[in-house]
Amino acid sequence: MHTTNQAGRPGRKLGLFAAIALIMGNMIGSGVFLLPASLAPYGWNAVFGWIVTIVGTLVLAWVFAALTRALPAARDPTGFVTEAFGELPAFLVAWLYWVSIWSAVASISMAGVSYLSSLLPTIGTTPFLPALCAMGLVWTMTLVNLRGVRAAGNFQILTLALKLLPLIGVIVLAALVLGDGSGEIRPFQSSEVNAGQLGGAAALTLFALLGFECASVAAGQVENPGVNVPRATMWGTALTGLVYLLVCSAVALMLPEAVAATSSAPLATFVETYWNAGTGQLLSVFAIISCVGAVNGWVLMQGELPRSMAERGILPAWFAATDAGGTPVRALLLSSAIASFFLVFTASRSMQGIYEFLLLLSTSATLWLYLLCALAAWRKKVVRGFALVGAAYALWTLWGAGLEATGWSLILAAAGVPLYLWTRRRQAASA
Repeated sequence: MHTTNQAGRPGRKLGLFAAIALIMGNMIGSGVFLLPASLAPYGWNAVFGWIVTIVGTLVLAWVFAALTRALPAARDPTGFVTEAFGELPAFLVAWLYWVSIWSAVASISMAGVSYLSSLLPTIGTTPFLPALCAMGLVWTMTLVNLRGVRAAGNFQILTLALKLLPLIGVIVLAALVLGDGSGEIRPFQSSEVNAGQLGGAAALTLFALLGFECASVAAGQVENPGVNVPRATMWGTALTGLVYLLVCSAVALMLPEAVAATSSAPLATFVETYWNAGTGQLLSVFAIISCVGAVNGWVLMQGELPRSMAERGILPAWFAATDAGGTPVRALLLSSAIASFFLVFTASRSMQGIYEFLLLLSTSATLWLYLLCALAAWRKKVVRGFALVGAAYALWTLWGAGLEATGWSLILAAAGVPLYLWTRRRQAASA
């Protein structure tokens, strides 16, 4: 083990396509296979909810991209907040984001096991077996990442290509049945669109678009980050938003509401309705692949973030140690161990209960990063109009996440303060 600085970090890095795959692969996880059922009762409000969420997310993505160009020395979101507000706020927001990554790794792993249980029902009926299977997925993806960022990036590209196949298939199928008249969309009635329904739909769609910041957070592992990170951020966010909008709107508007809302596998129900019965298991396989790819990308992030924090001096230097290929082995192993603890801690819950609890915790913790980076852009006079809109959107979504989730995120932020103070005290003593 050794420690390298940003300029001298060994190992091959992610190119533009791998960085886009990191963003899209992390954003496209389990949600797209389940959201159409949740959105079906909202009708056309769901379509406009997607549009609002995509626009809000693109505004935040543009803020991150602009900060990357305007503050190249800052390198990543932790650096943006450091330059604007100082070390302690940067530590708190980075610490919370690290917590959100542990939660995301655990929750998406559990979602993958949930899909697997539809093929192997024994998993769902055996106590603690779902959590054990989820831990197996976490550690398998950790082994992939221990081979280096290039191996993880190539795996991300492969799984992204596979998970896009059924989504593109749904879009093409919808276009074909609408074209030949064998299918139709729910008629649009302006009286059905209202602020309450729109807000509810937008709150649901927000969860599906978390992760657009991944290339910025992992900027140290991206080739030519000043150019590739902004491009990957915008392209990855826009393409993912478009795929989600088309897929979820097709299912929600073309299936009868009662059918879509009660389906445990709405994409499979859509394909079986308009094409061929018996495709449910095939869709489950693709859903598992989607979860595996998302876990791989988030595992990469849970090693890269603490390494970056340690290089900035807000975590102990122990976390900055890398192997000969530039892989933060210690940070990866510790993070995966904590994600496994999350799974053990919640193992007594149902699979759906584990998934929902961890997903809500991950979402609320991530929103603080969005808010502080938007405020940092405002303070540093970087795209101030977009920064103001982005900050307002982040505050709105924090409120939408609920007081319980927000309260837990604040408690977890406070829990990290002693580690920060201990790190600073050791550094002062050794100076």
